[in-house]
Amino acid sequence: MSDAVAASSSHMGVAARQVFRTLRLALFAVLKVWFRLSVSGGQHIPTSGAFVLALGAHRSILDTPLASATTSRVLRYMGAESYFSIPVLGPFLTAMGGFSVERSATDRAALRAAESILAGGEPLVIFPEGTRQSGPVIDELRQGAAFLACRANVPIVPVGIGGAERAMPVGRRWARPRRIAMVIGPPIHPPVDPESSRVRRSTVRQVNEDLRQSLQELFDQAQVEAGVSNGL
Repeated sequence: MSDAVAASSSHMGVAARQVFRTLRLALFAVLKVWFRLSVSGGQHIPTSGAFVLALGAHRSILDTPLASATTSRVLRYMGAESYFSIPVLGPFLTAMGGFSVERSATDRAALRAAESILAGGEPLVIFPEGTRQSGPVIDELRQGAAFLACRANVPIVPVGIGGAERAMPVGRRWARPRRIAMVIGPPIHPPVDPESSRVRRSTVRQVNEDLRQSLQELFDQAQVEAGVSNGL
């Protein structure tokens, strides 16, 4: 088992979960006060079992901490190993459910790490757009979220984030106190082929397109709720 997979497969102990709950409450309070954060659609988050939490549009570095506002469950994040070696930041990321993957690791190693998380019944956070983008349109997504959901036969829960780019766009060092809204959509369940254990490319493409359309609708709704119209 690679280091990446080993790191991802370890479950958080009781003490670690208590630290997570405390940090999450503190973080949520800051987000609520500073950004007047609102979250709707919480009933769509599974209360148990694995799922992929797909966040869009990925417009700000704030999106990662914002994910924790969607559920009280421990969410797992995949991050570059270099981040976890930074004092204070590294322990914080670990306490919040993050796990490191070597930057030099292959895509296959990162895939195994993600599969290990889902196989353990834990939710995994993914930004289907990959890197941060800009603007009101969600373009073609990377297929990682759709492939993992199909491979593990778990639902994808789409989340639209509105107002985050206005609060802290790419290149800005400090966040402005601007309203942010998150809208959680109904889970997308990949179709199951009882006659085959293989994941068809056509199925992944269809699930990916369903996800893109859902994220666009949720993003549009979240932007309205955040008071964003005609740009930033």
